Amino acid sequence: MLPPTAAPADRPPGGQFHQVLGRSLYLDRAGTGAPPVVWLPGAGMFSHGYHNVHQLAARRTTSVIYDRAGTGWSDSALLPSLAEVVHELHALLETAGLQGPVILAGHSLGGLYARRYAQLYPAEIAGLLLLDPAHEDFDANLSPEARAFQDGFKNQPRFEITPEVVEAYRPIMAAMYATWPAEIRDPLIARHLSPARLSVGLDEGANVDRFYQEIRQGPPLAGVPLIVLTAMGIDASQRMFSPEPIIVAQNAAKLATAEALVRSVPGAENRVLDDASHAMLHGQRPDAVDQALGDLLARIRA
Repeated sequence: MLPPTAAPADRPPGGQFHQVLGRSLYLDRAGTGAPPVVWLPGAGMFSHGYHNVHQLAARRTTSVIYDRAGTGWSDSALLPSLAEVVHELHALLETAGLQGPVILAGHSLGGLYARRYAQLYPAEIAGLLLLDPAHEDFDANLSPEARAFQDGFKNQPRFEITPEVVEAYRPIMAAMYATWPAEIRDPLIARHLSPARLSVGLDEGANVDRFYQEIRQGPPLAGVPLIVLTAMGIDASQRMFSPEPIIVAQNAAKLATAEALVRSVPGAENRVLDDASHAMLHGQRPDAVDQALGDLLARIRA
């Protein structure tokens, strides 16, 4: 195991950097116990964006937040494939001395990373907690109007990160992390508003179709303890890109997709949250996330 490097001065308190596959990757752990839960952020999000549920989880077991390459405070990298992210995470957990099997808690795009990890390292998965996960069958469940709108959006020119765009994100981030401690919140928002990090988030989202193709090549989930949380609310970040009728149609497709996913896995469960939205699910309903993790741990430990 390589010794971790010290966190630089612009980091929130806590956490360490580990040298993995030629890159410096940031990781923070809290709590004790097994199995560890590892939080996999959605596109454009990273480590301490999950500080609240990380701290709640640490009361139950070992909790881990980290930044995959190209995001947060980890080294920059070209947009990788799902498999490359999975192999990187596997190597990071080994380097950090975090023994599997693990629970992977994947939010949005992080849900794809979690499922790909389960495909490639099935023996090292104790369970999956998926928070409003992306899924390869989502487009098929869209209404014709919503699909046409989405296809048109995908064909638009690359979204430019201008100073005006950065400032438009600032109140969204402030609302998302309003209850975070100031020593975590302030550097987190500053890092979020870096044009380079905003660009990575948009690139990850834009390449989701390629990720869908990759995950279709792997086997379906089988015998994996699984809880899905599906958020049916609407937040300001969604309204930046879509009119409300389209978001409502997207939510309906998301619900149908989640229900089909849990039907495909024996014993799996979908919990619908009408008072939470996609990007802010864990901020608006940390209690629901914590309860789902507790129920998953109880099943696994039993």
